[in-house]
Amino acid sequence: MTVYYVNSATGSDRNGGTGQNSAFATLSKVESLKLKPGDSVLLAKGSVFNEQFDIKYSGSESAPIKIGSYGTGAAPVIHSSGDGIHSLYASNIVIENLKISNTAGAGIYGGSVTNWTVRDVEIAKAGLSENAGAVTFRSSKNITIEDSKISDVRGDGFWIEKVTGIKLLNNTVTNAHGATADAVQMNDSSNILIKGNHLDQTHADSPKGVIALVRPVNAVVEDNVLTGGGFGISAQAGKSVAIHDNNISGFHGYNWSFAVGLGDTGDTRDYDITGNHIHDGAWGVVISAAGSPSYDRTNIKVHDNVFDDLSQAALKIDRPASGSFSNNTIESGVKATSISPDIVDAHTFSVSNNHTVTNVETALASPVAKTAAATEAAVDPAVDAVHDNLKILTDTGAAHHGNLLENDSSDNDTLALRRFGDETVGKHGLTLTGEYGDIHVDREGNYAYTLDETKLPDHSGHVSESFSYGINDGSSHHSDGDTLTVFIHLDGLLS
Repeated sequence: MTVYYVNSATGSDRNGGTGQNSAFATLSKVESLKLKPGDSVLLAKGSVFNEQFDIKYSGSESAPIKIGSYGTGAAPVIHSSGDGIHSLYASNIVIENLKISNTAGAGIYGGSVTNWTVRDVEIAKAGLSENAGAVTFRSSKNITIEDSKISDVRGDGFWIEKVTGIKLLNNTVTNAHGATADAVQMNDSSNILIKGNHLDQTHADSPKGVIALVRPVNAVVEDNVLTGGGFGISAQAGKSVAIHDNNISGFHGYNWSFAVGLGDTGDTRDYDITGNHIHDGAWGVVISAAGSPSYDRTNIKVHDNVFDDLSQAALKIDRPASGSFSNNTIESGVKATSISPDIVDAHTFSVSNNHTVTNVETALASPVAKTAAATEAAVDPAVDAVHDNLKILTDTGAAHHGNLLENDSSDNDTLALRRFGDETVGKHGLTLTGEYGDIHVDREGNYAYTLDETKLPDHSGHVSESFSYGINDGSSHHSDGDTLTVFIHLDGLLS
């Protein structure tokens, strides 16, 4: 198990490469080696490499080949006239703690690979030649991408095709540009988990979508914040799909824009859509299709969701379907359902026990909503943090106040705000500067957000920004975290 070091500033390809003082200079030198299971390739922080890095050899499950970084300073950067990192047929690879930017192709491309983990990787301005996918995997197995950031790329943020076993965990995608670009596009894949991601298409140059799942099998999409785009989740022609506890907003691109859509391109069976907060958009859940294809749309359950600030109905069904719409909370002023008369007459899709409220924020803080928002995978059931929202419709220059803890709970009835953003909340509180304003928080969870109108874009519509936070029950033993999302309605501010 050998560690190879690469330093673009001080290294030399005449060196042995096995020490920091004898580092190689180029990635091409590493490619000339026959890497073995357990080997590591570490790139010096502060280095810049203007070349594609091809990974040709495989590790083993117990001893993967690792590509990472060493030293201090900024993460090493790979630029390329092709892909940033490219591989065919390699297995058991870990890529971490790197930055890839200004590539003509994908930031990372893997074809027919197995057991890959990508973590803490930043990709910006990839796909300059309009190639699809800042991160692309095709015909592969067991791929995990976590804690990574993708921004301002041309093409999809993630392009996943024919992959069995794919996990996207706690990633951020901001502005995947292009007429056919989604933050996430998955085709013909199975055993899918998309969890804890923040995907924002608000400022993308085309109102495409946030998550597009085409023919998924055994998919779970949960605990994500999805903002902007022409749609939130398009989950077409799938089987056994769970869409749970997501915050979906800002889907305004078209008059047909929806938070969750299904029923197109093939049979759709066994969907469970629950615990989601769907707001600030056009349609809520849509069961439809282009034209009138004779697809099966069976056992679609839409329940225990919250719908507010929608210009269209919470549920739309205009193609034959079976299932139920029950126990949902709908803000007054939003139409509950738009169901074609022939589907009503067929009695295949039941509607029951939904209720209308005048204030969704109160409903979100209720015990019923908390139960809907809880997930089976909660890290610590002793403390439960629930997503918070601040809506700014008009502004007088004064701070907008709220409390992050009032809709949270703990077994011992004690809560404290310990972390906000990436900072610790001290006894005097904490002030952070966001994209559109400044926010001050204290340990009791109180916050005051002051909008800076000089930072707002000069157009109508909506923008948003989010702040992560962590809470505990007064000890270090039980904790949880969630997000405050600030939604700013520019129409009211700019008029």
